[in-house]
Amino acid sequence: MKRENKELGAFIGMMRGSSKLERIVKRDVSLYKLNITEFSVMELLFHQGRQTTQTIKDKILIASSSTTYVIDQLEKKECVTRITNPADKRITYVELSEKGRTLMEEIFPLHVNTISDCFSSLEEEELTQFVKTLAKINRKLDKRL
Repeated sequence: MKRENKELGAFIGMMRGSSKLERIVKRDVSLYKLNITEFSVMELLFHQGRQTTQTIKDKILIASSSTTYVIDQLEKKECVTRITNPADKRITYVELSEKGRTLMEEIFPLHVNTISDCFSSLEEEELTQFVKTLAKINRKLDKRL
């Protein structure tokens, strides 16, 4: 098989796999009345604590206007709170509320189990190599952006 055919096959395989993983996660988080973007924001805050709106936008790769909307929705659901920086009123921090933290303590272990199950067909060595290969591809893609 020609290299370009292998590359196209790898591309199609990555896109299909990514799409399927996303559908699985969407289905799981929807049980908690969240969408995948809201879950991504909450997961970031759960693991890394208080973040600025700009940092959230940069880390979960969504548009600025969408970030504000997602945070608004999470605030309406009482999952996050906004805190204005007293030293610089232009900076707003977002953190999980008690309700949001409790929800993530319930959801996240289930999420880990789901992801683990999705990759359970790989042997340990295959998974290690897969992670290294994805990192290598992502470094190349970063240079193209």
